[in-house]
Amino acid sequence: SSRFCLKRKSFQPASDFVHPASGLMASLDVKASIRVAQGLLRRVQHTAGSLGGLPSIFAIYEPDVSKYKKLPVVYWLSGLTCTDENFSQKAGAFQAACDNEVILVMPDTSPRGEGVPDEEPKVYDFGVGAGFYLNATTEKYKKHYNMYDYVVKELPEFVEANFPVSSLRSVSGHSMGGHGALTVALKNPDRYTSVSAFAPICNPMNVPWGTKALSLYLG
Repeated sequence: SSRFCLKRKSFQPASDFVHPASGLMASLDVKASIRVAQGLLRRVQHTAGSLGGLPSIFAIYEPDVSKYKKLPVVYWLSGLTCTDENFSQKAGAFQAACDNEVILVMPDTSPRGEGVPDEEPKVYDFGVGAGFYLNATTEKYKKHYNMYDYVVKELPEFVEANFPVSSLRSVSGHSMGGHGALTVALKNPDRYTSVSAFAPICNPMNVPWGTKALSLYLG
């Protein structure tokens, strides 16, 4: 069916982006705008203070109905090695978002950019692409690796200020993101109406991924 086709449109990065439903103005760098199903997928870059003040890109999918009313939002947390694009490209979730009238927000899995520390040699299951949705406390990583604060506080505040979302939030994720979804929801039951996790890392202290990450991030 043609309604499932993705059509890339040219989109000028907006210094004064005003959403028709929210009526709010924000300084946004829109990296891409793609028509999908009955809605619009944007990749948005903004400065993330909790990630060391570096630029971070998240994706947001807005069904067309969001032009006229605020919608609940589902935050999707991806797994190891992923970016904001994996879920968008592979999940096929956009028609379901339209049918159920929800907005989807897909953050990156770690800070990125010049000056972000990592291990040498680079490994897939730690550091860039593997932030584990926690706040690091070790000296090497504590400036940039604060994905917990970013996902729980900074990103929702930014989204709620600039996009037509209601106060209803849900969080979901896969693998490392499933671990993140469970931890942020269990720690903040008043912030989320639901939580779900697909093949999550449930017991990180007893698996190699978890023991490596938690020891290096938390000491």
